[in-house]
Amino acid sequence: MNTFPRHIFTPMALVVGLAFTTACSTTATSGAIPSSEKASAQFDFSASHVAPGYTSVLPESTYTKERGFGFEEGATLQAIQNNSSNPVHKDCITSDKPFFFTADVPAEGNYKVSVTLGNTSNAPTTTTVKAELRRLMLENVKTAPGEFATRSFNVNVRTPKITAVDSIAEGAVKLKVPRESVGEARSWDRRITLEFDGDHPAVCSVEITPVKTPTLFLLGDSTVCDQGGEPYASWGQMLPRFFKSSIAIANYGESGEAYRDSIGRRRLDKVLSVMKPGDTLVMQFGHNDQKQMKDGKSGPFTTYKAEIKTHVDGVRARGGIPVIVSPMERRNFDAAGKVVPSLSDYAEGARQAAQELGVAFIDLNAMSKPFYEALGPEKSKLAFAEPTPGKVDNTHHNNYGSYELAKSIIVGLRKAKVPVASFVVDDFGQFDPAHPDPVETFAVPKSAAFTTERPLGDEDHK
Repeated sequence: MNTFPRHIFTPMALVVGLAFTTACSTTATSGAIPSSEKASAQFDFSASHVAPGYTSVLPESTYTKERGFGFEEGATLQAIQNNSSNPVHKDCITSDKPFFFTADVPAEGNYKVSVTLGNTSNAPTTTTVKAELRRLMLENVKTAPGEFATRSFNVNVRTPKITAVDSIAEGAVKLKVPRESVGEARSWDRRITLEFDGDHPAVCSVEITPVKTPTLFLLGDSTVCDQGGEPYASWGQMLPRFFKSSIAIANYGESGEAYRDSIGRRRLDKVLSVMKPGDTLVMQFGHNDQKQMKDGKSGPFTTYKAEIKTHVDGVRARGGIPVIVSPMERRNFDAAGKVVPSLSDYAEGARQAAQELGVAFIDLNAMSKPFYEALGPEKSKLAFAEPTPGKVDNTHHNNYGSYELAKSIIVGLRKAKVPVASFVVDDFGQFDPAHPDPVETFAVPKSAAFTTERPLGDEDHK
């Protein structure tokens, strides 16, 4: 069974965001706003007490391309009136299940999103916010009765179009149809979609503003890319939660791909076409690169390393900072409770390439083994996706496993002294993969979308 919220990628998904207003606007509005010289969009989830300069969004305001904003179909929302002198706090919405709010934006790029959470009812609120395809932005923000909190984060928006720059030719990313054009359309349309989850979530307002910030790009396979439905997840989806609002994370990974697919489908070209000097590209392949050995001409110490060099050379030509990550291991234990390696050659190939090219290296392969072993053969199942009862996917992780691997990536960025590590949130603290967070206390809520379809990729090696 596959259950995904409505979102179809068509040319109409590329319309300019109609709800954007000039930053100096002071008039409360209801409905669409003419789209000329837009700077920001401010949405007040209120009908009777709309804050000045904000657009009113009612619980029944379903997204349409004509309106340019609204809630995704299927939302069951309740309006709450608050006793507050602050016009933004006077009303909020809540729901007993995850709900989605979508707004068109004028162009691809980075956007600062600020959400105001909380209400004056007798119940406390806990709100988790995810963006686009389940990218974790805010984790369990709590407010007491009568308390309000405003939190900000950056969302990267992109389209398949590649604009010619330097030696990069004009064109487009070769999307996988229908996987990316339908199921993963939120990764490629000119909209921002926010998913609100949690125990009694309460949202008063949303503000969206284009910003120029450094960007941390990601390229990789199904263990890196944005997975559309539970129980699958990746460390790339969890990474935004650990970075400050002064940087954006742009995940260009895709299931079933190797370094040569990144080149052939022009994902690398797309990244390079929008990369600015000082931006960072973190890349992790290997699981699908193993297939290349079947042709008798490829392998971890030949074509794999050569394709890594192509990526590194391209990033350096654009003034960016390349970071190579070795692929994490699969879940497979021997009789002594030790992980049986299946990707050690590709981990070594990645390490050699990083050393020869003089670039930062994160050995996620080495960090994944003590993580799995700390949990043990049975408990480690709780870090991997289980699409059907009793059938564990030993390659792809769930939210908990991806969350711990994302923390391992942060440790690796710090150890390698990659400049982007300075943007890590202040409360990150220390993390040791050999002593992971207790799975029993992991509390990131599951998303609404669910699928039993396994991400594209290689078969489990056992």
